[in-house]
Amino acid sequence: MLDSPQSRRRRPARTGRDRWSVALRAMVLGLLLAAVISGVLLVDFLPSQRVILDAGDVSRIEILAPYDLTYESAIRTKQAQDIEAASVADVYERPDISVARQQEIRARQILDYVSTVREDPYASGVQQISWVAAIPDLDLPEDVISQAMALDDEAWQETRDETVRVLGRAMQNEIRDDRVASVRRTLPTLIDHNLSAEQTAIVEDIAGGLVTANAFYNAARTEELRQQARENTAPVTWTIRQGEAIVREGSLVRAIDIEALDAYGLRQQSVRWPSVLSAILLALLATSMLEMFVFRLQPSLWQRWRTAAVTFLLVALFVVAGKLMLPFADSVAPYLYPLPALPMLITILFGPGLGVAVGVVTGLVGAYLAGGTLELTVYLLSGALIGALSLGQAERLKSFLRAGLAVALTNATVILAFGLLAPQPDLLRTSINAMVGVVMGGLAASVTLAAFFALSTFLDVITPFQLMELSRPTHPLFRQLLLNAPGTYHHTLLVANMAEEAAERIGADGLLARVGTYYHDIGKTARPYFYIENRVGTVNPHERLDPRTSAQIILSHVQDGLDLARKHHLPAAVRAFISEHHGTGLTLAFYRMALNEANDNDETVRKEDFAYPGPKPQSRETAILMLADGSEARVRSAEPKSVEEIERIIADTIKSKLDDGQLDESDLTLRDLKEIQAAFVSVLKGVFHPRVKYPEPVNVKGPDGVERAV
Repeated sequence: MLDSPQSRRRRPARTGRDRWSVALRAMVLGLLLAAVISGVLLVDFLPSQRVILDAGDVSRIEILAPYDLTYESAIRTKQAQDIEAASVADVYERPDISVARQQEIRARQILDYVSTVREDPYASGVQQISWVAAIPDLDLPEDVISQAMALDDEAWQETRDETVRVLGRAMQNEIRDDRVASVRRTLPTLIDHNLSAEQTAIVEDIAGGLVTANAFYNAARTEELRQQARENTAPVTWTIRQGEAIVREGSLVRAIDIEALDAYGLRQQSVRWPSVLSAILLALLATSMLEMFVFRLQPSLWQRWRTAAVTFLLVALFVVAGKLMLPFADSVAPYLYPLPALPMLITILFGPGLGVAVGVVTGLVGAYLAGGTLELTVYLLSGALIGALSLGQAERLKSFLRAGLAVALTNATVILAFGLLAPQPDLLRTSINAMVGVVMGGLAASVTLAAFFALSTFLDVITPFQLMELSRPTHPLFRQLLLNAPGTYHHTLLVANMAEEAAERIGADGLLARVGTYYHDIGKTARPYFYIENRVGTVNPHERLDPRTSAQIILSHVQDGLDLARKHHLPAAVRAFISEHHGTGLTLAFYRMALNEANDNDETVRKEDFAYPGPKPQSRETAILMLADGSEARVRSAEPKSVEEIERIIADTIKSKLDDGQLDESDLTLRDLKEIQAAFVSVLKGVFHPRVKYPEPVNVKGPDGVERAV
């Protein structure tokens, strides 16, 4: 993974001065990032040159419109909605027939009771009046009761029948609560004109007392229709011309004036100190979390100003972009915010761990900018996490397509889940937002791919994607090695297999180890025949040269390789294999020849003249190459007869490098060295295993007398 070439590429600083330098870089970048985040979060809270006015204030100045502006007036729209809602009449249920039946039954019960009282021979007139007056459903005057008691039986029967008839006719119509009194007033028009005045009064009072509402108010349906009327009301737009007075000096500021000032952006609310404090705390928290993540997951990031600065700059840019897109919750803008592109890019450049961390931190800031809504919070965080986790090794373009598709599906799922959760889902809006979320997945992948190509070269950061490109045999340097130094080429392939196998066993970056090995000896293409693996025949050009000259030629393949690597723009992580695969070791053969000649001539031999410039391997991958390169060369020259001999040669090679201090800066452990040795043996025993010696062919005469070679 990509974190290996950077996180394992260089050891953390060990000196006090270096530690202070790293701490200073972290502090400076952290403060700058915190300042940017705070500024973005506080832009709506801090005072400015705008006026501070609220509804109900008296304006001390006249404010004129700076330019023509047409805006949607929420206040005027609300007024229009209220007018439309008020125009909707109250909704009543259809008349309930059972109410009329119940009232008729009650009327007959009351009339039967009055008849019983009339027929009581023992009751006095006062008692009769009091008994009838006690009926709970009626409030009959005493004179009317007296008239009812005084009627003869025939007249009373007429009165009874007419009372039931009149009540039934009255209750046939729709009677609302507010119309009961008016219906009672119309009863005299329904009474038979042949009745006497006394009978008419009795019918009117008894029937009128039993008239009640039979159609009832439907509050829920009425409110539903009024809400529909509000929703169907078109938004009211309002136009203000340039130079028109929005607020006049000395006038009382109305809510509608405040709305106009806000539309122009001319009003500054009073400073909300709790909000300011919350924004500052969030900025400090986000920055602290990010720095802790970097120190834990990618400490080498602080070693390079450019890399660390670009990383923090990317975070700042996405925070600013979030400020421009996320606050508009009523639009599709929040769903187009390409936040997953940031963790995806960080994942490619520095590994999934830091990518996830950056996504979480930036997502939390974005959630704050979005107002803290649960839907957008989940939307931002899930997209960021899936983007970082789904990208994988990014070895092919399809990796970006896969990650973009994963983000798109995640976005659509979150939007649909929350959209359908509403009591009355808005399917059209939810569907549109889901489609926008899908588009954003593709947008995030595109932004990531473009930014990757732009930044990888600028930051000189190696990625699996680049490594796969460099591993192709069609690369000009690789082809040059094959054509000009075929022996070195085949040596390189074998060593690459050894390095990759060993790296995989100890958890190092196998792909980086293989690709770096491919290019570690490209400097030999400058003078290939000075290296034994490229010689044809027995001619040795070093026989005509003194040891120092020969050593300088051999040593020069490192610098020649670096020059070729820079010419062909190989990344720093690959160039490290060229400069570090010999460390500061000696060209021992020529050094010993020089010592022998010096003893004969009394000359002084400088060890530095025969030593590689270094540095020593700074990563596990380059250290593995050093061991693989030396082991393969020694095994090839020794022509071992058994696996045990191969194991001994490899063990001696590793021990010699360890004793010479060449592995001191590589972070390899003794356990790693055992695994590396086992890996080398497994590869080399399949190449240099002992073979059966086939006998020379001889001519044997067959039964037919013909000699054949067998």
